[in-house]
Amino acid sequence: MIAYVTVGADDIARAKRFYAAFLPALGYGLTEGPEGLSFALPAPDGQSPVLPDFYVKPTFDGKPASAGNGAMVAFEVPAQAQVRALHAAAVQAGGTDEGAPGFRAAYGPQFYVGYLRDPQGNKIALFSANPDEPGRDD
Repeated sequence: MIAYVTVGADDIARAKRFYAAFLPALGYGLTEGPEGLSFALPAPDGQSPVLPDFYVKPTFDGKPASAGNGAMVAFEVPAQAQVRALHAAAVQAGGTDEGAPGFRAAYGPQFYVGYLRDPQGNKIALFSANPDEPGRDD
């Protein structure tokens, strides 16, 4: 199981605007400190944390942050309408559209996805595979 994902950012304030545009809608809470942004899903008292956490941090070596070539982080969203709404909110908050929400021929008939780049260039996917919604072939 993946415990956490970290992406680097040179401008934490810009990154916060971007990620705060959609992660709270997916249930993530935000804590902010000198080490950057920490997004975590809530865990009931006495239970293990719900994983994975998502961190946005300055680089440890002090060099400029860069996006990984071929790296992408995907967040599951409950419904296709929410994929569209959160994708639009993230673009409005400083992200870049990397592929409008919709079905892709290369994926399963229920896989509805929108792609983004955060302000640092990290690739993000918001997807829904809800079997109760219309699929690509419906």
